[in-house]
Amino acid sequence: MTKVVELYGNPTNQSLIWSDIASSQNCPFLSRKCLKNRKSEPDITIGSCTVSYGREARNIIICPFRLLERSQIFTDCIHLLTLHEPGNELRIIPEIAVPGGSIDYCLASVRSGKVIDFTGIELQTLDTTGTVWPERQRFLRRHGISVRDVDVSSRKGFGMNWKMTAKTILMQLHHKIHTFEHLSKHLVLVVQDCLIDYMQREFSFEHIQDARLGNPMHFHSYELLAEASGYRIQLTKRWSTDTNGIAQCLGLQTSPRVELEAMLRQIEGKLQQSTLLSVGQPLPVSTHEDVTDDS
Repeated sequence: MTKVVELYGNPTNQSLIWSDIASSQNCPFLSRKCLKNRKSEPDITIGSCTVSYGREARNIIICPFRLLERSQIFTDCIHLLTLHEPGNELRIIPEIAVPGGSIDYCLASVRSGKVIDFTGIELQTLDTTGTVWPERQRFLRRHGISVRDVDVSSRKGFGMNWKMTAKTILMQLHHKIHTFEHLSKHLVLVVQDCLIDYMQREFSFEHIQDARLGNPMHFHSYELLAEASGYRIQLTKRWSTDTNGIAQCLGLQTSPRVELEAMLRQIEGKLQQSTLLSVGQPLPVSTHEDVTDDS
């Protein structure tokens, strides 16, 4: 048994040619060499996508590129491209700079080389504390691969940095969502279900609603499903909110749009004077400042 659940995108509970997998260091989700390098050995990649952690031995994704499997997360955002039309190309663009940082990806609807609509997509997986490396090396040695004794005998372990991961991504979203709300576009945070469950428990999420197309900020929660051939991510739940909603999650003082709030109060205060819109029925009388009596 090993706590490394997926190594270079491959399930460790299957009989595979691990010597070839370890030497190629290929990430199947990026279709290139793994990008997670060791700090002490930059030429060596880590390759650990998912680990088993906690009393429940839950499978937790620790590499954001693991979420790119089958490009499913992009397919699940197409409905947020409200200006997209049949015939337009769907393009995935990485690393778009915005005030407060950058967005991991943009899903864009493009026609004749012109962007018609776009949605920002942020990926967040759990950050670890300590190191997964000794566990990885012990797994490879059990499969006959030569690794250093010092790595195998190391007592160093790893943990999950739940609080810092959750708070950091919420702070980043708080900075970035202003831009998307101002542009009337959508920003999506893609996370594993265990991380969003933690965020809901530890931060103020009571006001977060089921997904509504009119909200600029969306949360997409994914489950990691075990199948005969390995593991697969699947969208399980969606929520949405706005800029003020993200501020509330962090317990920050919100900055409501005063003009909108004032108008909403006026409208709600006069609901008793209103009539239901119905063709052929008389309308309530409106007083207009520019109307003069010439009689």
